[in-house]
Amino acid sequence: MKRLTAMLTAFVVVLGFGTAVWAEEKTLATQKSKDVVIALKSEAGQWTRGKNDFVLEFTSAKDKQPTDAGKVTLSTSMTMSGMTPMIAGAILKPDKTPGRYLGTIEFPDTGTRQVTVAWDGPAGKGSTKFSVPVR
Repeated sequence: MKRLTAMLTAFVVVLGFGTAVWAEEKTLATQKSKDVVIALKSEAGQWTRGKNDFVLEFTSAKDKQPTDAGKVTLSTSMTMSGMTPMIAGAILKPDKTPGRYLGTIEFPDTGTRQVTVAWDGPAGKGSTKFSVPVR
């Protein structure tokens, strides 16, 4: 029985490796730009110092359906008095669901980041900015 449990656990770990699978995603921020709503989500519902996995979702503002945004980028910056801005870029890859992108970003410290999301694809071309705290 112990061996079966260990095998099932290993099987689940192998299936989940490299994929962001969460029980429930919590929204960190949303932003409407033209006809598209962009939602930034994570399992924890916040960004923290260190490595952060997240989901970026694009939906139609009209019918709330997923919208394929094509090529998407997410970058952050934080200005500090007397210093050059701290900039971090995310690694994004499309998920199996259209309009959904899995991302990873790392922060060396805490503070509020200005987030810039840009896209170019079937949903048109655009960009938007919003603030997200890193705790």
